[in-house]
Amino acid sequence: MFKEGDATDLNTAENGTGPFTLANWRQGDSITLARYDGYWGEPAAAAEVVFDYIPDSTAALNAALAGEVDVLTGFDANFQEQIEANGDFALVTGPSTDKGTLAFNSRAEPLDDVRVREAIRRAIDHDAIIEALGAGETLYGPIPELDPGYEDLSDVAPFDPEAAQELLAEAGEEDLELTLTIPSFYPTTIAQVLVSQLADVGITLTVDSVDFATWLQDVYVNQDYDLSFVLHTEARDFENWANPEYYFTYDNPEVQRLYAASVASLDEETAADLLRQAARLVSEDMAADWLYNGQSVLAVGSNVSGMPSTNVNERLNVAGLGKSSD
Repeated sequence: MFKEGDATDLNTAENGTGPFTLANWRQGDSITLARYDGYWGEPAAAAEVVFDYIPDSTAALNAALAGEVDVLTGFDANFQEQIEANGDFALVTGPSTDKGTLAFNSRAEPLDDVRVREAIRRAIDHDAIIEALGAGETLYGPIPELDPGYEDLSDVAPFDPEAAQELLAEAGEEDLELTLTIPSFYPTTIAQVLVSQLADVGITLTVDSVDFATWLQDVYVNQDYDLSFVLHTEARDFENWANPEYYFTYDNPEVQRLYAASVASLDEETAADLLRQAARLVSEDMAADWLYNGQSVLAVGSNVSGMPSTNVNERLNVAGLGKSSD
């Protein structure tokens, strides 16, 4: 909500009507929110909330064990035993709209062949990915369960390495070599699993781990890639599959029509059904593979209350967050 004519530069200044004010911002390091006593609604439970940016999972774990933080978000569930060892923290999970998306550049050979794209999908064991990550749910289409239009699409391209090999043979791609471009801030788990599983069907996958600026330029802008992995956290973002200019390189006029009709519909059930139809088409076109639906994974201190656990990568409301003095 903005006042008419407001000229606030949101890159450098705050503008809001919420229960906190921005007390301090150290770019790339921390943000400090202070309770706003003049707030029109229920006041924030905490006088101050500090967000520290700790990109390394091990460093975050050590900070928690040292008593330097009270909550960890985006936590690695594989560290559950360590974080819960002394009883000061509990691992908490919740649903999210995070979509671990393996994008295919379908405008370039050999991924312009739907048989190759399907072969890759059938070579991937989603359950093994969930096990490796330690959290999450399987996902086989572009819409997660929290969003309108969700449907279980596991029937479209189920795990079947033998079928994958047959499809590659049909396409004349029995010694296929591909490159996975992935931002370097992601753990190596996904890349390692993909290298192993694709090797089982005869695909040699080279991993190109790049800084995010390079990923943005090469993949997002120039669309110069074979495969790419990014965790898309945004809710209700199906519009990207209806945009042929987006880096997914997917272009299906019927999907675009269904999406436009969904947006225009005034009936929620009708809108959701149109999205459901469009999402099935996207999956049947083998436009990408959705490796998993991520969970919100948090480590919450035993003296902390009011910490949300649903979709916290998308939106984190800390107005009710409190901490006991015990």
